[in-house]
Amino acid sequence: MKTLLMVTTLALMLMAGSTIAAPVNINSATAEMIAENLNGIGLSKARAIVDYRNQNGPFKHADELVNVKGVGLKTVEKNIQDIQLGKSSAKKS
Repeated sequence: MKTLLMVTTLALMLMAGSTIAAPVNINSATAEMIAENLNGIGLSKARAIVDYRNQNGPFKHADELVNVKGVGLKTVEKNIQDIQLGKSSAKKS
């Protein structure tokens, strides 16, 4: 029983650590950094974000992420606190 409790506790700690996000500047971050720090954004979508940025210039608002194929408004809303555009956050104005 004690072993099961220790294993469960360890599993919960690992899961919690994998969901902790840090603010990320979507105008300068690598695809890997974006994928690591935004929930619901895997490496494929993160690469699409970087490609979009390279083709269209820097994002002016976080909501512009919905122009990237595979990124929806719910994903943007769920990550809004962690999306940065430069020195300030990307919150809607």
